[in-house]
Amino acid sequence: MNCEEVMSLLKRRFPNEPEYLQAVEEVVESIEEVYNQHPEFEKANLLERLIIPDKIHTFRVTWVDDNGNVQTNMGYRVQHNNAIGPYKGGIRFHASVSLSILKFLAFEQTFKNALTTLPMGGAKGGSDFSPRGKSESEVMRFCQAFTEGLWRVIGPDTDVPAGDIGVGGREVGYMFGKYKKLVGEFTGTFTGKGREFGGSLIRPEATGYGNVYFLLEMLKTRNIDIRGKRCLVSGSGNVAQYTCEKLIEMGAIPVTLSDSDGYIYDPDGITREKLSFVMELKNLYRGRIREYAEEFGCKYVAGARPWGEKGDIALPSATQNEIDGDDARALVENGVFAVSEGANMPSTPEAIEIFQQHKILYAPGKAANAGGVSVSGLEMTQNSERYSWSAEQVDAKLKWIMGNIHDNCVKYGTEPDGYINYVKGANIAGFMKVAKAMMSQGIL
Repeated sequence: MNCEEVMSLLKRRFPNEPEYLQAVEEVVESIEEVYNQHPEFEKANLLERLIIPDKIHTFRVTWVDDNGNVQTNMGYRVQHNNAIGPYKGGIRFHASVSLSILKFLAFEQTFKNALTTLPMGGAKGGSDFSPRGKSESEVMRFCQAFTEGLWRVIGPDTDVPAGDIGVGGREVGYMFGKYKKLVGEFTGTFTGKGREFGGSLIRPEATGYGNVYFLLEMLKTRNIDIRGKRCLVSGSGNVAQYTCEKLIEMGAIPVTLSDSDGYIYDPDGITREKLSFVMELKNLYRGRIREYAEEFGCKYVAGARPWGEKGDIALPSATQNEIDGDDARALVENGVFAVSEGANMPSTPEAIEIFQQHKILYAPGKAANAGGVSVSGLEMTQNSERYSWSAEQVDAKLKWIMGNIHDNCVKYGTEPDGYINYVKGANIAGFMKVAKAMMSQGIL
């Protein structure tokens, strides 16, 4: 297998899908050497079969707004690979959603889920509908209409969706309710559900908590204490909020948050009390992060991202490609020595190259943000057992899973000079598990 030849062919077949091509290229570059050590993979054309999704479902979503106007959006579900378990991955509602983005997310999800050690395949879905600015009734009607287009291709042993950007507990609840009515039975087909009807403790916190647990494992490799370290966090939604909560608990000092309008920089640090304000602002009132600056009198920069501020650790927790080459250089120059990704693919290839050239600790999202899908997998287990674990039990399992993911990254990613290439380690570890499962099951 030659990486350049593979990517050249893929670019001819899918020329208008840059996010998907970017995600595939990163993995193919990482696994090229180990793949070529297994001629049986090439004989079975395994790489091409793994790159291209098993199934892509596209459907129209028609719903009625509060003014009685009929609206139409697109709905998608990309079922990428189920070699190690049922398809599993979030649903994203955002105006930017496209097939390219969902294919990249489903591809990444396949390897992320493999890293968790839980039996889950990879998928992703969503719509170009944005809940922002919509009434409660409009969101409900859209979710119900979306589920009407989705329900036939999901199920507890087929495909188990969860939340993602624009899809929280509210949206999952509406989709689950409609699914339950259409199918006529109560099954654990969605995760991220409310605690009242099968949701798991620690699920809302899991991605943020897991990211910090992975960061702590990285810091241990260099005997660095997280206490007192100033942390640049992007985003202000679920992942960013619980990343900050765990950082504060560990003695670190988060100093930034952001949204699509701009970012805040609080040199005094985001405290528990200030974080409570953010959670109420974003979760209850769906406000904007500039209101934090107005409330606490700190710096707010409109139309920008927080990567030019001084800090020790960066935790990008917003969206894909939010750190480019210039941002990466600014982070390095300002003293950042660790980057742990809470979002999916938030760093561009140029940014990743800069991080690795400077030998900083860099954890890709498929490893560092696997906590969310890990606890989703644990929720599936609890649903199947008709049982609920305590918060302490779930948190202990989450810590173990993140530690195990880190160990596998070290196993496959340690280079001759001792530097741990977490990108390479995560990609090879995830790839080998999926590849061996596919080989065992024959040509399908």
